[in-house]
Amino acid sequence: MGKAPLVLGPMMRNVDQTSASIWVETSEAARVVVRAEARSWQARTFSVRGHHYALVEVDGLQPGSSIPYSLEVNGLQAWPELDSPFPPPVIPTLAAGRQLRLAFGSCRTSTDHGKSGNRTHGVDSLRAFALRLAREPEHRWPDLLLFLGDQVYADSTTKEMQKFIRARRNIKEPPGKELKDYEEYAELYRLAYSDEANRWLLSTVPSAMIFDDHDVRDDWNASLSWKRKMEATSWWHGRIVAGLTSYWVYQHLGNLSPAERATDPLWRRIAAYQAGNDDGGDRELDLTEDLEAFADRADKEPRSYRWSYCRDFGSTRLIVVDSRAARELAPERRALVDEDELAWLDEQLQGGFRHLLIGTSLPFLLPPGLHHVESWNEAMSEGAWGPLAGWIGERLRQAIDLEHWAAFQNSFREVAGLVQEVADGRRGPAPAIIAFLSGDVHYSYASEVQRSTGSRIVQAVCSPIRNPLPRLMRSFTAVMSYGVATPVGALVARSIKVPEPPFMWRGLKGPWFDNNLATLEDTVNGLAIRWEKGEADRKDPEHPRVREVARVLLEPRQAAAPPSAQPAGPPSAQQSARRSDPLQS
Repeated sequence: MGKAPLVLGPMMRNVDQTSASIWVETSEAARVVVRAEARSWQARTFSVRGHHYALVEVDGLQPGSSIPYSLEVNGLQAWPELDSPFPPPVIPTLAAGRQLRLAFGSCRTSTDHGKSGNRTHGVDSLRAFALRLAREPEHRWPDLLLFLGDQVYADSTTKEMQKFIRARRNIKEPPGKELKDYEEYAELYRLAYSDEANRWLLSTVPSAMIFDDHDVRDDWNASLSWKRKMEATSWWHGRIVAGLTSYWVYQHLGNLSPAERATDPLWRRIAAYQAGNDDGGDRELDLTEDLEAFADRADKEPRSYRWSYCRDFGSTRLIVVDSRAARELAPERRALVDEDELAWLDEQLQGGFRHLLIGTSLPFLLPPGLHHVESWNEAMSEGAWGPLAGWIGERLRQAIDLEHWAAFQNSFREVAGLVQEVADGRRGPAPAIIAFLSGDVHYSYASEVQRSTGSRIVQAVCSPIRNPLPRLMRSFTAVMSYGVATPVGALVARSIKVPEPPFMWRGLKGPWFDNNLATLEDTVNGLAIRWEKGEADRKDPEHPRVREVARVLLEPRQAAAPPSAQPAGPPSAQQSARRSDPLQS
């Protein structure tokens, strides 16, 4: 039996009112064709390190439509598989005036879904979500799946990944069980996206992504000291080049809109090849050299490329911020987002929207006590108490991950100021809700800035999708975040003369430590957010059910234009009646 034509995909990526981007990895050089409603669109594969990829641009679609499609590789149907138990995949375009429904979360490890995998990693909440959509099509489908970092773990590998590594190199030599090169990244992504339920879900629901530290390595760009330590190893350069190269291929390329792709130098190289203008003729375009040179430069010169992006969904704007690669680590200019990135974010933070969503893998608003501890640690690490205390602070920063927005006080205060301007109506009509959506911390919660006028400013965290903390670590995290850190944090921050935060915030829900996936929906009553987990019967571990963990309804403080009542989803979902409870699917 020959190789299956598809290694991964199809994945439904950037979708707007009239177009969709469908990504695949194939087992060999191929012509990939998407067929829907007697029309077809095609693309030839390009290669990176011997792997083959294509992104098919589907255009000329009707707004608000949901049409079944099939995908062929070299003339043979590869998707949907003929014996698939799942509903036909569809291309779901956006509709003008339709309110947004978005699912989000972060931190997902890839291992088996039987008893063993569930025992060590818990039930995959993304997979439970996929199975519910497949068996209950009356549930409204999200317009977007937003993955906020750590889609893959390059530094904490599973047994399956370690088996692959051992087959090709000595795992006792650096970097050991961690990833070394592109070939290992390609296998890691294959493990992450090949489960049949998740694969079906990603073939029919649009997705957007951003990296966090474990996509490359724990504490990635925590400080200049951390970066210098990595650069002194024999393997770091290969890791960062492979990590950014594979991220562009597997995650970032699909984030780009057609207009953004048209200005991307790498995509323009692919587009020229697709148009037959490349001197390679019918030979497959090998993008390896160009892409690795790009990745090397993106690491050394972060301002040379922007990983952040912005999407408008009717009356809701979503801004997804790179909080890892765009950092400025020089102590005198230390910032979580450099000047160019901050200027771009400044341009996107505007009023005139019903809701403004800011996706950042790292929570902007940590629990207040932990926020103070991180701000104290930053000042200590940067020398406020002298070199010895700075050395101790740096080791503490790396040991317990004190490197969120709170640990970059200049950036925190600058962004807080910009957001307050939007919330106060100084950048156009104030949105009803400004919500930071985040992950990373391996527990979930919701909190809100204390203010009586203008927009409500909230933080919603959903983490992990599948990678729970051990119970002992949960207790430590709870103490650090909500216990001793609360009274002690403010005291130590004042002791080192860290200024008070520009506003105060309080908890609305949480914390909880379940594997879960959150769903956010714009409703006539406000912004509704629900967190759900998967639960599996011991006798049937591979078919989990979904159970609600928590919910919150954020009602507008001031009047805002009501959203359209027309829901999104496949035809069956579009025709179903909307229930009275805004948090019900």
